[in-house]
Amino acid sequence: MATPDESDPNSSNPFSGIPMFSEIARMMQGQGPLNWDLARQFALSGATGGVSEPNVDPAARIAFEQLTPIADLAVRNVSGLETAVNGRAPEIVVITPGVWAQRALDAYRPLLTDLATSLGSSPARADDEQADDPLSGMMAGLTKMMGPSMLGMAVGSMVGQLSTRAFGQYDLPIPRPAHHELTVVPATIDAFGADWELPADELRMFVCLQELAAHAVLNTAHVRHELTTLINNHVRWFRPDASAVMDKLGSFGFDGGDDGVDPFASIQRAFADPEILLGAVQSDEQRAQRPRLDAALAATVGYVDLIVDRAGARLLGNAGRIAEAIRRRRIESGPEDLFVEKLLGLNVTRTQVERGRAFFAGITERAGDDGLRLFVDSSDAMPTPAELDAPGLWLARLS
Repeated sequence: MATPDESDPNSSNPFSGIPMFSEIARMMQGQGPLNWDLARQFALSGATGGVSEPNVDPAARIAFEQLTPIADLAVRNVSGLETAVNGRAPEIVVITPGVWAQRALDAYRPLLTDLATSLGSSPARADDEQADDPLSGMMAGLTKMMGPSMLGMAVGSMVGQLSTRAFGQYDLPIPRPAHHELTVVPATIDAFGADWELPADELRMFVCLQELAAHAVLNTAHVRHELTTLINNHVRWFRPDASAVMDKLGSFGFDGGDDGVDPFASIQRAFADPEILLGAVQSDEQRAQRPRLDAALAATVGYVDLIVDRAGARLLGNAGRIAEAIRRRRIESGPEDLFVEKLLGLNVTRTQVERGRAFFAGITERAGDDGLRLFVDSSDAMPTPAELDAPGLWLARLS
């Protein structure tokens, strides 16, 4: 392959003519749309705080091994769904936050690659503007060169932060490659239980039910297809807009004038926002699809919760108290949730959860359990935004 001429004024290397920087630029340009090495380093650092993780307590491993078949039977009896994959019954594997982070990056790699490719695209009008403005062209080249590293750091940091709160692999309602192994993080589960003074064995059982129910629902063919399509569309439809990013930066008030705004706090808030850090400005296509994605997420989360509530009521004396604590925690917002919402389109708020709960309550009231089964038995059962708020319309369509 021919080496680009660094004296060429049209070179995409913004450091052409500066040998040391030019060599660094060439190395960075060859890393693909996302720097996976940086993503893994930042994910592991965020998960572990930069220190070695202790091994999982063998007692926790034994406990989850004993709870899994009981929880699996309860989920299958309540839902009527199959949990085995390729004839193999599900196994719950205990891991550390660091391992959770590494596995999450592997599971979401195709999705994150599409995201990186979308964010690395350059609109045609921007190319025309750069041709007329050398400074704009240099900045665009610098952004393109730095983009894979910045995205690797941002994605790695997001996954690392998520790993410190994750109970299992389905904390994010994203379909994963079908496999009989499911993972949970005992250290995080037990710490949460201690904070809320929840019975350890019952909390572990509840988490088993939650993971197995999510596993069964997200592996239902039409649910998997619908959610995967909508989330993939969201990440592919980013349209980076440098002018919008500059407008966003201007709104943070960096001048530290007499208005009492702390410029350093403004900078910190600015670069916690994916729209600024990555140029991830929402497109018209994403806005148009958003109600449909929100409805699909609300329905899926609502159905999983319904299965868990019914199975938990059969097995646990404190199911209601545990469910309230876990679901309150699920909708608490942190910096990593901003990235998840804006980059992946996952908006699981209290309002969304209540919409899903009300939808299935309405179906049960009108059609009983036969109506509920339509959600997993019918290939076109994912409700539209209007149907989510009017279950009768959904039942009429499927009937």
